[in-house]
Amino acid sequence: MSHPLRTTVEDFVQGLKSFERELITQDRVRDFVHGQQLSMEALAPYAHFRDEYYTRNLIYRDHLFEVMAICWKHGQKTPVHTHNGQLGWMTIAQGEVAVHNYRYLACNCPERQNVVGLDCLGGASHIELERLSTEVCNQDSGVSTVDKLQSIHQIENTDTSKFGVVSLHVYSLPFDSCISFDLDKQHCCRKTLSYYSKFGKVEGAVEHTQTGELRVIG
Repeated sequence: MSHPLRTTVEDFVQGLKSFERELITQDRVRDFVHGQQLSMEALAPYAHFRDEYYTRNLIYRDHLFEVMAICWKHGQKTPVHTHNGQLGWMTIAQGEVAVHNYRYLACNCPERQNVVGLDCLGGASHIELERLSTEVCNQDSGVSTVDKLQSIHQIENTDTSKFGVVSLHVYSLPFDSCISFDLDKQHCCRKTLSYYSKFGKVEGAVEHTQTGELRVIG
């Protein structure tokens, strides 16, 4: 196992790329992510915070993997959302978040599910989700995962520290949209995802602020 203070982003990415010659499984990638945890020092070039919303900061992406740092100020959270049927792994480099896990029970548009390449088209006006658990994730809690069986959750920064939270996310396959649920208004829709920065460079922050795109899922 590599010491997190000695693991560079480049080492992490090269390790992930080595999986592309073999079978990608949740357990194998989870063990790798746990053993190659990136420190806050290593992630500093990708740590961009905003008062208005959490930020999604792309570190690496190819046809099989997406690596991203998400930065959260106190109280910032995602909507309840899906992961488009893809695998996901998350570790915390700084701070603590709560992950609220949900299970789909029913909706009034079940025929819009199981579309090729997508988990759902959205558009329901009646939704039943069961909240299963809340998982506290921090630097000592290991790797949090999503898979095809448990793919609906919400991430919330409950940490009161002034420094904010930085989480590291790995997805396979990469995905550019997901289903966002508004349980109060009983509505769901497919949201397009965007990045606040790519490879350390902030992209169009003012435009994103006006459109609200960065308020959608991480």
